[in-house]
Amino acid sequence: MRGIWLLMLLVAAAKAEKDFTGDQVIRVNVQSEEQIQLLQALERDQDWELDFWLHPVSTELPVDIRVSVSSLRDVKDYLNTHGIPFSIMISNLQELLDEEKAETEENQMKERRTRSFNFGAYHTLETIYSWMDLLVAEHPHLVSKQEIGRSYENRPMYALKFSTGGKKRPAIWMDTGIHSREWVSQATGVWTANKIAADYGTDASLTSLLNTMDIYLLILANPDGYVYTHTQNRMWRKTRSKSPGSVCHGVDPNRNWDAEFAGPGASNNPCSDSYHGPSAHSEIEVMNVVNLIRSHGNFKAFISVHAYSQLLMYPYGSSCRNVAHQPELDSVGRAAVQKLTSLYGTRYKVGSICKIIYQASGGSIDWSYNLGIKYSFAFELRDTGRYGFVLPANQIIPTASETWLALKHIMEYVRDHPY
Repeated sequence: MRGIWLLMLLVAAAKAEKDFTGDQVIRVNVQSEEQIQLLQALERDQDWELDFWLHPVSTELPVDIRVSVSSLRDVKDYLNTHGIPFSIMISNLQELLDEEKAETEENQMKERRTRSFNFGAYHTLETIYSWMDLLVAEHPHLVSKQEIGRSYENRPMYALKFSTGGKKRPAIWMDTGIHSREWVSQATGVWTANKIAADYGTDASLTSLLNTMDIYLLILANPDGYVYTHTQNRMWRKTRSKSPGSVCHGVDPNRNWDAEFAGPGASNNPCSDSYHGPSAHSEIEVMNVVNLIRSHGNFKAFISVHAYSQLLMYPYGSSCRNVAHQPELDSVGRAAVQKLTSLYGTRYKVGSICKIIYQASGGSIDWSYNLGIKYSFAFELRDTGRYGFVLPANQIIPTASETWLALKHIMEYVRDHPY
């Protein structure tokens, strides 16, 4: 009998969601190279289990750290001892997560009652996949749902294809949610898919684009991680694969591409949120995309959408050297951001990944650019740190609406500049 109770307790513990009560997100505005080195030492210390939302790389960029309640005193003592000033961005992370969860559950009940879909809310994987079926049913001559493979935990990975006919026409790739905790990314993907379907036939520019090109949109690029953020740990970033010889799970799917794999800005520690994995394309979620892109062979743009920091970036991440098309990519990016800013005044920075955020090897747009897809871009959506990865749902539609203006500019430019 005692064994049964113990088993039940273990099962309950395994199913319990990670609690973040008392956890704080601290912001450090770095003032010197010495402070960067001190923060990097802090980041390497696994004992305190710190979650760096923004990494220590430059005196021009803030550093955001989620600190567990058990480590708060030690971390603050460390910062004070070394004269590193900091401020508190989020005083109790669990309070924000409780609000988010209550709002999400309330929306689920409302959607069931009204048989509607609220684009200004966060949704589970099952709800998003069901909504995809509705979108395809409403626009059967434009939208199809293609299973590009299965995830590590055997979930289907669906890409929406927007096409008016023809085989392997010039195409634009877009993915959202490669890092599972960046929920505004997946929500923006859902809104964008609906926008493309709704505006075809009424928006002349989009219609002309889809009459000559196809758009592929992978809304849940990391389905296992996304489910895990809804059921176990809201702050989970990686895939859910098992790491041989380690108790830690998952690989950073945006350090796993065959582009200077295992270079600077990626970790060889399976417990790190930036773990690059045992080999390039080891993650089935990455390999599924690689196989589709390669077998298609006619993609002209590759756009990956992340959060947060309000950036529009182009290659490289692995190196700070300029790519061959840097002037053109920079010009396209700046024009796209100008369109984005025109809606609500949201400010974005533009530049190569390495130069405006940090050096990061094994990234998707480095891989796509090296494959010959010239127009390779990555977005970091809202905000700049007030809420970080817990952006309130009332900012989904404004975020998606302004991002659409930038995406549309990039797509129009790709259409008008064939290569």
